[in-house]
Amino acid sequence: MPAFNDTMRKFGAPQTVIHSFRYWSVMLRPAQVTLGALVLAAHEPARAFSELSPASFAELHETVNQIEGALTRAFQYDKINYLMLMMVDPDVHFHVIPRYAQPSQFADMEFIDSGWPAAPNLGKVNETGERTNQLIIERIKTCWL
Repeated sequence: MPAFNDTMRKFGAPQTVIHSFRYWSVMLRPAQVTLGALVLAAHEPARAFSELSPASFAELHETVNQIEGALTRAFQYDKINYLMLMMVDPDVHFHVIPRYAQPSQFADMEFIDSGWPAAPNLGKVNETGERTNQLIIERIKTCWL
């Protein structure tokens, strides 16, 4: 298990961790902009993308493939966006936002992608509680290969 940096802890690690690699961790984004929104965080102490090691970049390819496969199996998204903002949380991380043309149903809830078809609307989240977020984590984990 990796050491969790401040950014990872802000997004709920270790409770929100879905899968850890050597250089990256995939976590559920507690504020579900869309169904299955994730945070992909680097383990290395880097504050700029260019500071990551070549090994971290190499592992990123496998990490992205596994994320997209698991989210496809779990929720059949229409598109996917990777946002590297790092304005508030300085450690290298991406917001992984599955995109949906139509509302999605999960755990007796309707999830709306309020930004579709434009950029994700990070200010508008689908209100989920700890129980629903745990169900989303479990669903993604069962779809991880």
